Amino acid sequence: MSSAPDRPLLRQIDPLELDRIVRDHARFADGETGGCRADLSHADLRQIVWDGVDLRGADLSGAWLTDAALAGARLDRAILFGAGLAGADLRGASLEGADLRGAALRGANLCEARLAGADLREGRIAVQNTAHGFQILQHEAREGGLDYAVASGATFDDVQLGAGGGRVVDLRDTDLQGADLTGAQMTEVRLDGANLTRARVSGADMAGASLRGALVTGVDLSGAGMAGADLEGLLTAPPAIVFIDEEPLHQLVAEHQEWVDTEGVEGRAAYLPGADFRGLGRLRGRRLAAIRAPGGVFFGMDLSGCRLQGADLTGADLRQCDLSGADLRGARLAGALLTRTNLRGARLSPLMVGAGRVARTDLCRAVLRGANLAGADLTRARLLAAELAGARFDGAEVAMAEFDPVVRPGERQPSETAPEALAPLARSA
Repeated sequence: MSSAPDRPLLRQIDPLELDRIVRDHARFADGETGGCRADLSHADLRQIVWDGVDLRGADLSGAWLTDAALAGARLDRAILFGAGLAGADLRGASLEGADLRGAALRGANLCEARLAGADLREGRIAVQNTAHGFQILQHEAREGGLDYAVASGATFDDVQLGAGGGRVVDLRDTDLQGADLTGAQMTEVRLDGANLTRARVSGADMAGASLRGALVTGVDLSGAGMAGADLEGLLTAPPAIVFIDEEPLHQLVAEHQEWVDTEGVEGRAAYLPGADFRGLGRLRGRRLAAIRAPGGVFFGMDLSGCRLQGADLTGADLRQCDLSGADLRGARLAGALLTRTNLRGARLSPLMVGAGRVARTDLCRAVLRGANLAGADLTRARLLAAELAGARFDGAEVAMAEFDPVVRPGERQPSETAPEALAPLARSA
């Protein structure tokens, strides 16, 4: 047995040496003499500033590029197998034909990026370590995850995303507005909650894919292969006018505000289960205390500063809404969808309903993935069984709030596994 010290799993490269490697590779990529293909496999490149870098065809397998600045980078045909690209800025980057199998792209910005022909299927990469033998380089709980990524306007034509083998590539809640997915292989891909507004999917194979709650406004799904796809809760364009019991929704909302403003003397309280509010445009600053809209659809609406204390929004779709500064004291939000919702500075503390009596804000089972709760008041709020991965709580007041014992704000959420916490793989005999 060797007594040599354990080698780090990620290579540390001197900045001057790194600059030389990039310069030599640029010459190699352009076919000039004196060039040399870059081998940056398993390199620690976290938070590196490489805007516009030319690494076409470079080997970056297993490299750690978390939060890297790669806007406009040329990464065509690069090997990024198992690379960590969570939170990376890849706006306008070219990744055509790149090998991105098993790459972690959680929360990456891929706006206007070109990924035609790229391979984004699931994959794992093993690296050798003197103490533990081979180890699995696993950046996330789900390999190949693109969840929370922003990819509006990106080009994905002929990309390979299908996992196969009973595994699933995760694109939940990904922003794919205007993306070109022409001819993409997306069998069994998970697109739950994704924003596919105006995306082009002609010839795409989405057999067995899950699009639960996905937004498909302006999308023609007829030209895509959808055999066995789960389309439950699919959101299309909102109707121009919504009627509840033959009365227009905007009138019912106005009457409810009048009921609030006159303390019940005029107007009437609204009961609007499952109503689609998107056609109203925005409800910014409206006074809608105690409104009952369980299962209502508010996707992407501006509700900033809205007074919704005591409202019943159980199971409502509030994804990507602006609820900054909103008054939600005592609101019922159990099971509500609040993915990527802006709740900065929102009031989610108890509502006084009588002498010594309060109504607590109920967020049990709510989905708050990627939500912004910075500076929010969550005093005594109930968040049992809530999904909080990627949610921000900096500066939030959480005194006496109820969280699951294993997940509390400020603790590491299931996202990206640190290099030093890689799971060991048992050696074969």
